Amino acid sequence: MNRPEFNEMIKQLELGKAAAVFVKDLSRLGRNYIQVGRLTEEFFPEHNIRLVAVSDNVDTAEGENEMTPIRNLFNEWYSRDISKKRRISNKIKGSSGIPLGPAPYGYIKSPDNPHKWIIDPEAAVVVRRIFSMAMDGKGSEQIATVLTEEKILTPTEYAKVKGIRKSSSKTNPDPYFWNKSTVNNMLCLQEYCGDVINFKTYSISYKNKKRHENSLENMMVFKDVHEPIIERATFEKIQLMRKSTRRKPMKSGEHSLFSGLLKCADCGRTLHYHFNQGNPDIKYFNCPGYNQGKRKVCSSTHYIRVDFLEKVVLAEIRRLIKFALKHEDEFIKVVGEYSKENLKIEQEGYQSELKRLSNRDKELDHIIENLYEDNLNGKITDERFKKMTSSYEVKQKEISERMIKLREKLDAIEQKTLTTEDFITSIKKFARRKKVTAGMLNELIEYIEVHHAERIDGVKTQKLVIHYNCAGVINVPEDAPIDTPEVQVQTRKGVSVNYQPTTA
Repeated sequence: MNRPEFNEMIKQLELGKAAAVFVKDLSRLGRNYIQVGRLTEEFFPEHNIRLVAVSDNVDTAEGENEMTPIRNLFNEWYSRDISKKRRISNKIKGSSGIPLGPAPYGYIKSPDNPHKWIIDPEAAVVVRRIFSMAMDGKGSEQIATVLTEEKILTPTEYAKVKGIRKSSSKTNPDPYFWNKSTVNNMLCLQEYCGDVINFKTYSISYKNKKRHENSLENMMVFKDVHEPIIERATFEKIQLMRKSTRRKPMKSGEHSLFSGLLKCADCGRTLHYHFNQGNPDIKYFNCPGYNQGKRKVCSSTHYIRVDFLEKVVLAEIRRLIKFALKHEDEFIKVVGEYSKENLKIEQEGYQSELKRLSNRDKELDHIIENLYEDNLNGKITDERFKKMTSSYEVKQKEISERMIKLREKLDAIEQKTLTTEDFITSIKKFARRKKVTAGMLNELIEYIEVHHAERIDGVKTQKLVIHYNCAGVINVPEDAPIDTPEVQVQTRKGVSVNYQPTTA
């Protein structure tokens, strides 16, 4: 009932621009029994408008037709029946792995098989560039700005130009203007890994066209159906980067490469980025749990300067590269054993908790069932029954939400495809880098544990523990002839801080 031309007709009728409405049959007005009834029973008589439905033999100029309400009801039933059949058809298609939606930007339908997607070379270049910029630490707004400045057609305009999608009546004043929300949506599309995901959204009823986001457990994922544009390991890394809490840039717009990567070794909080008020050239991080007055949750500041941090990270990555190049077999063994062992421990922990919650959920079902029987037998009142079941239903809801999160984590573990060989490839890629970059940090490091600086044998020393992606803390064996990095930074006149490496 919300068709543009239909609404325009109603406005013209309200203005008295017409005295009659002619339709083929009543279903052309609409298939909503209540709303069509209001038109025929209230609106048209109030505005003295004649209604003629040719096929249904209805003409209000000849008096009321008793069959009109019944015909309207049958029209709605027909719409409901069509919707039901459509849902069943979609369910069968979607459950068999046939994509229910259109091919996303970067893909087109195969000319040989409309149910199969193939890569669109021209658009795929843009998709790969977007993911590459994201891996280099650029935000969605920065990426959108680059694409706009380079006058790259937006996905919608590209589809129109290529004839993939029909042109709409709406005109875009700037076909090259990329919105950051478009970039965000693309970075979240698992379809770029070669997967098909059906039932992402649903509608409440055939009367309500609004789409609602479906829960993960109600979606259906079919992996490796078409050729991927983005490697799964890259996609998963970007999802982890996007989920991690990143502190907003300073008012000046400055943002550190290490924002969101530094964790307090004592309280586990993410360190915050600042600059020295007296000397803005001095940038540093500290723990937000320290300066909180009575609510202080951390015993020390965990202050660390950015210049010191950059030197330590670069030195450690170079040390790791030497270990990987000179002792590759041993390096593979260290990384591989850690990855398998930790993933197994993590998986077993989630499975154990999921099993416990599942059993508790069944117990609550049994309790509610017994309460229902007691209520039927008159052992407890209706008021008491509602109060007790309400409490148990809240608990079940909490359990259900936690189980969904656990299943998501288990799925994420199963989808981890960053193998030892992939990690070695990433390490070697940065062998000749002379400075730390966002791409280097995002690809290699999961987080850095920062300890508070202490005096050891009269020397101010600070310990950092680097946790690498899918490799954890990598300790270079003592028998490997690789020098331990020595890093020292002058924090102020006469005071310096030294780096204390992690030891096995």
